[in-house]
Amino acid sequence: MVVLENDAFLTSLTLMYQKARLHGSVRVTLKRYDGRTKPVPRVEAAANKEEPEYSCIFRATLASKKISTIVTANALSEFQAAFSSTIRSNMDGLKKQKKSKGKRKSKATATQ
Repeated sequence: MVVLENDAFLTSLTLMYQKARLHGSVRVTLKRYDGRTKPVPRVEAAANKEEPEYSCIFRATLASKKISTIVTANALSEFQAAFSSTIRSNMDGLKKQKKSKGKRKSKATATQ
């Protein structure tokens, strides 16, 4: 997985959405991230009671290509605005769901 800067992540995400128009789908996930990559033993965790400053990690996947970025708490509002505009601009590729035209049975006729 490639960790990118925030602006580079948004441009790569736009390219992923353009590739996904032809085939596939893009999955985006968001998690709270504290900067650790390994678990801390309980003994050390009990001794160290500092509150870490949390960040957010955004991940996007398209087929086998994966990208991610880490957004600090200070830059989150600006990144979220840019991220939402990127998502909105690429929503025109969505397909409309087909509704079935079959008749629905009412409960009164189903019990008789």
